Amino acid sequence: MAADIRVEVAYALPERQVIVRLRMPVVTALEAIRASGILERHPEIDLRKNKIGVYGRLVSLDTRLRDQDRVEIYRSLIADPKEVRRKRAQAQRLTRKRGVAPGEPPS
Repeated sequence: MAADIRVEVAYALPERQVIVRLRMPVVTALEAIRASGILERHPEIDLRKNKIGVYGRLVSLDTRLRDQDRVEIYRSLIADPKEVRRKRAQAQRLTRKRGVAPGEPPS
């Protein structure tokens, strides 16, 4: 009989992070997520859409976990970070063209 492993299942919300610690036989990422009960507590999670990873590295639901792995369930991004940076840079260029000091409202 295989020894139990320790794993965590993590889901980060804007205001807090949920971490469930488990001790179970060697399992897949999907089995750990189901055993954690996180899907029942957070019905917005859709494993067909939400990506998952182990310590920041994307993995599939059938990935076999090792002792002390942390399965992370990623939320969809509200805004594309590249687009947000592009808009911020564009706004800064416009501000400089108008001669307005940073932090001052344009006239």
